[in-house]
Amino acid sequence: MSDKRLVHIVDDEDSIRRSAKFMLTTSGFAVETWESGTAFLKEVRHVETGCILLDVRMPEMDGLEVQQTLNERGVTMPVIILTGHGDVSIAVRAMKAGAVDFIEKPFEKAVLLAAIDAAYARIEERGDKEARSGEAQIMLGKLTAREREVLDGLARGFPNKTIAYDLGISARTVEVHRANLMSKLGVRNLSDALRIAFAAGMGA
Repeated sequence: MSDKRLVHIVDDEDSIRRSAKFMLTTSGFAVETWESGTAFLKEVRHVETGCILLDVRMPEMDGLEVQQTLNERGVTMPVIILTGHGDVSIAVRAMKAGAVDFIEKPFEKAVLLAAIDAAYARIEERGDKEARSGEAQIMLGKLTAREREVLDGLARGFPNKTIAYDLGISARTVEVHRANLMSKLGVRNLSDALRIAFAAGMGA
């Protein structure tokens, strides 16, 4: 596994693949090239994580169809859409589907590098979020089932009385569980407890 940031170039035009690969390798990136969206999709489960430069106009499957398939398969690598056609509706569709950026060919080096930086910021942010979620789940493992129920009620914005009613216990018992769960989580105030709850996906 390389320490370099990896970019997957998916474009049916050989000249674009070669020029973009040269531009990126000389800028310190690792690059994999793919001559079609279908070729990339066949191998996507086995490739190293990176960002995807995805051309819109390709035979068999266009870039938006490839992007949609990636989303359906749960592939979370960030996508930068490339097009030689200044089509605003395509840009809007791509961005709504989660594309990091939309670049028109011929693209300037600075524009492309800025888009890749944004894509990698998204990868790092996702990694941080997953790490925080994992830590929060471990912390919540210290709680009893009832304490978790009380914390979930708090995360939903419910007052003690509502939580007590929903769980069929007294408001005083909710207060006891609340004090216990905060002690187990090692937090001094409700906002810190809620931060852990939200990181673990509670209160949705």
